[in-house]
Amino acid sequence: MNAVTDNLGLYGTGVLTTLQISLLSGIGALVLGTIMAGFRVSPAPPLQWVGSAWVTVLRNTPLSVVLFTIAFGLPEIGVNGSFFWFGVTGLALYTSAFVCEAIRSGINSVAPGQAEAARSVGMTFGQTLTVVVLPQAVRTVVPPLGNVFIAMIKNSAIVGAVGVGGDLYSVGVQLTGAGGLAVIPVLIGVALGYLVLTIPAGLLLGLAERKVAIAR
Repeated sequence: MNAVTDNLGLYGTGVLTTLQISLLSGIGALVLGTIMAGFRVSPAPPLQWVGSAWVTVLRNTPLSVVLFTIAFGLPEIGVNGSFFWFGVTGLALYTSAFVCEAIRSGINSVAPGQAEAARSVGMTFGQTLTVVVLPQAVRTVVPPLGNVFIAMIKNSAIVGAVGVGGDLYSVGVQLTGAGGLAVIPVLIGVALGYLVLTIPAGLLLGLAERKVAIAR
């Protein structure tokens, strides 16, 4: 295990970069997913079509295809940027489809009478969704959303394949390629790095679930 202990600083940098990718992608996915969930339950058919198309396309397209399309397709039409932001954008877009469905399931779990009561006092659809329905839906979406975000952390390994650099995936490639170290010990170190991120995330998820259970 000298490959790991001798390169703890490099692994630490990889963990921090992977965490940064995951946090930025998670925020983007949460915002986009919430908007698309609102579209999916909207009374306006055009918005429903947009939300359905968004989920259908992204959820049924491999993440690697989404990432490579953004990283190598956008520059072809004049949209330039760093591979880091291309990777974050691709992961956020892909994950937003799963976030959308998790939030939509929570919205559908709220009793219809809640929305009807809100509309009866003159609230618009947007007000009803944000003030009445979503706060109640949060109670049921915490577990599925937590699972989506943990999966996203692991999916960030694919982001490294488009040339982001500095993440745990890139650390493994660097140590086994340029460094010439044995593959198995290096990959064990990479796996431990992801566990450092996913295990605390799972614990926080459990804490959030308990808080929600008390709130009920």
